[in-house]
Amino acid sequence: MRAAVVTAFDKPLEIQNLPVPEPGPHQVLVRIEASGLCHTDIHAAHGDWPVKPAPPFTPGHEGVGIVEKVGSAVTGRTVGERVAIPWLGYACGTCSYCVSGRETLCEAQLNTGYALDGGHAEYAVAHAEYVVPVPEGISPAEAAPLTCAGVTTYKAVKVSGVRPTERAAIFGIGGLGHLAQQYAQIFGAETVAVDITEDKLRLARDLGATHTVNAATGDPVAEIQALGGADVAIVLAASPRVLEQAHASLRRGGRLVLVSLPKDNAMRLPVFETVLGGISVIGSIVGTRADLAEVFQLHAAGRTRVSYETRKLEEINQSFEEILSSAVTARLVFEF
Repeated sequence: MRAAVVTAFDKPLEIQNLPVPEPGPHQVLVRIEASGLCHTDIHAAHGDWPVKPAPPFTPGHEGVGIVEKVGSAVTGRTVGERVAIPWLGYACGTCSYCVSGRETLCEAQLNTGYALDGGHAEYAVAHAEYVVPVPEGISPAEAAPLTCAGVTTYKAVKVSGVRPTERAAIFGIGGLGHLAQQYAQIFGAETVAVDITEDKLRLARDLGATHTVNAATGDPVAEIQALGGADVAIVLAASPRVLEQAHASLRRGGRLVLVSLPKDNAMRLPVFETVLGGISVIGSIVGTRADLAEVFQLHAAGRTRVSYETRKLEEINQSFEEILSSAVTARLVFEF
């Protein structure tokens, strides 16, 4: 099989011919049809985060494909079924987090495309209990971005506690942000889309944003406060400055939801304004298997649109550059 392999953090990925892996007793072998490119893949390939993956490895945690083999102990999955392989590749299933519906906080978890070889390959093995069936009517290329960008932003909207008629500001309209905006609108919120790229703001308007703010030409804090402030601000841009702008855009009682992971790992938090304004700061990690099933149900029902462009696996290094230069409006998906 062909696979995109990280051989070292300071080198481009290599397209290698590798043996097709065999599933273990509790695993399935999936023939990948589509695999979405997430910014986390770039962080993994470059070794940007404190806990680094160990080369050689294959990134990708938005893999969608057909189950071709099942392990001897697998009972819940069947050959021929289309499944998604998400970031949460494995969790222990028995800790307090797992048994209370917070499996993405499990301290024993293994992550796809990081600790486990991922979906940027023609085949991948995955733990059978942690793949999620893709409903009929959703194409693999649309299901792939929903597997991370979708479930991550859906979870962020859920934990924000946004209610109908509240105002939600989405900072960073792109692969994640265009989906976050749609989920906020499904929850009944008035949405404000903030970005520095006019193409992305145009996409936000097409998807129903009530207001758009170009942070390259205006002051997002002043413009959002002129509307009355945001009840919720969801931050998907990995910049400390954007995090601070999102905090300052909130009205009293507002909730700041942090999703992006700035390389600097820090932001300035004004304590007086946070305390006196009753501001909540919430960290939101990727959603659970149940969240992803809901994301797929919403999409199958026609409630969301996925903006994406397709690429070939051989173009993975150029695709990294496209993402880093903000040349892509939303999501890139490798098709096989």
